[in-house]
Amino acid sequence: MVLLTDKYDGQGSPTPEKRLTIQTVDIAEDTTAIRSLDWDRDRFDIEFGLQNGTTYNSFLIRGQQTALVDTSHEKFRQLYFDTLTGLINPQEINYLIISHTEPDHSGLVKDLLQMAPDITVVGSKVAIQFLEDLVHRPFKRRIVKNGDRLDLGNNHEVEFVIAPNLHWPDTIFSFDHKTQTLFTCDAFGLHYCTERTFDDDLAAIEKDFKYYYDCLMGPNARSVLSAMKRMAELKTIKMIATGHGPLLFHNVEELTGRYRNWSQSQTKAETVVGVFYVSEYGYSDRLAQSITNGIVKTGVAVEMVDLGGTVDLQELRELVGRCAGLVVGMPPASGSSTIQAALSTVLGSAKEKQAIGIFETGGGDDEPTYPLLNKFRSAGLTVGFPVIEIRETPTENIYKKCEEAGTDLGQWVTRDKSIKAMKSLGADLDKALGRISGGLYIITAKKGDVSSAMLASWVTQASFKPLGFSIAVAKDRAIESLMQVGDRFVLNVLEEGNYQPLMKHFLKRFAPGADRFEGVRTQPAENGAPILGDALAYMECEVVSRMDCGDHWAVYSTVYAGRVSKPESLTAVHHRKVGNHY
Repeated sequence: MVLLTDKYDGQGSPTPEKRLTIQTVDIAEDTTAIRSLDWDRDRFDIEFGLQNGTTYNSFLIRGQQTALVDTSHEKFRQLYFDTLTGLINPQEINYLIISHTEPDHSGLVKDLLQMAPDITVVGSKVAIQFLEDLVHRPFKRRIVKNGDRLDLGNNHEVEFVIAPNLHWPDTIFSFDHKTQTLFTCDAFGLHYCTERTFDDDLAAIEKDFKYYYDCLMGPNARSVLSAMKRMAELKTIKMIATGHGPLLFHNVEELTGRYRNWSQSQTKAETVVGVFYVSEYGYSDRLAQSITNGIVKTGVAVEMVDLGGTVDLQELRELVGRCAGLVVGMPPASGSSTIQAALSTVLGSAKEKQAIGIFETGGGDDEPTYPLLNKFRSAGLTVGFPVIEIRETPTENIYKKCEEAGTDLGQWVTRDKSIKAMKSLGADLDKALGRISGGLYIITAKKGDVSSAMLASWVTQASFKPLGFSIAVAKDRAIESLMQVGDRFVLNVLEEGNYQPLMKHFLKRFAPGADRFEGVRTQPAENGAPILGDALAYMECEVVSRMDCGDHWAVYSTVYAGRVSKPESLTAVHHRKVGNHY
């Protein structure tokens, strides 16, 4: 194992570096895993918080010819190639199998092809097209379709399974018939960094396994089921060599069964929103994923459809017809007739009382948004969020805006269900529960350029050693994605008799991406989060753990700094009369 721990600030002094290590393990006959362990990575994009780091897994298969399955993230460039060259001369690698072209798996492809230009790159048609834009040089290629095989010799015959949208449009699985190992990249993986190569401790990983599915695979549940149907045509699968986290060996049947059950439930969901986009155009993929994450936070199922892929128009009509809301990412104006036919099908199948949201995709040739939006309006649809305009390379603020837009649309399509649930609580129990009172607080958080805030009353001290308290945060709150384990924030305490202006301000319904702090006096805390100038007191805090409580997260945090501005004043108290809403 190789370890890189320090970097330098340019003045000769080391600064803390997040731990990056490499692990090599023989996982099957003639098969070696090269696992890049990213111990301290705490986030995939702004919305996907990680508690346990992650890994990027790459694999060598050596028959009479040698294949490398995927590479690694570019942050591992030196470590990865030092390790790879210790295992094999890169010029002796015959094939590079690209499971998909997401940068955390293909970040070193260009470097590898510079070292070994005679390697033949194997991938789906879409993957090869993406790589042409990534590599910017000619390379040998072999485009594979479902059922195609690559014979490496010594009985290592690799069969390919097309698995689009898991979670990129160019994804393929690769099955080595000799070792009965299925290489799946993102599918069946999890963000969990450990030196344990396999899934021998199911209890330790199952929470992260489900979270990973919910964030990345759930919105593509139909694609999951399609891929699993193709997987069923293979021989017995003894091992699933994933692109992230431990490899599945001890619990293959159990964990693939969970995928199947979750996906079947997702496709039968009562409330569904369809997200339609062209993945290979502009920034469509991540923008669509961010909007999807916002929708999912409201408990609504999502089905993502890549209009640039193979689309059955009849299935598309049926999907649109059963959706409560539609989200459309603008395709290129010069797009193919297939894309235009799919978009026309979405428009022609839309119906009254659905919600509609439209976002630009930043490819430089977007169809104009408002003519399309007006057509949906004329069909009787309600705008779920304002058009999201992309005028430059999207920032984290733009992706956060997309998430908030998705949440707004999800809340709109579930409004009747939410009201019905509120009314279902018995009157006596409702009034009794409402007698639980709490203080009034404003939670503020900032990560990078993204900031957010919320009014809170479900706050209570939970421990003395360490000093800690709990907050209940609704899952569809905008600030929720900034309160993952390890995130820091400020708890601002409101003052009795002087809380109305701040409470009124933060109770407003903010538009997606709006500045919550406009017109509010603030100063930055040491952790970067805003301290409210009119707060009675503040505490700087760090999230330690989160517990799933149905429609809320119970967030336990420790306190490491704070002060009171008016020692003689009291905390504002919030008295309710009913317990079915705030």
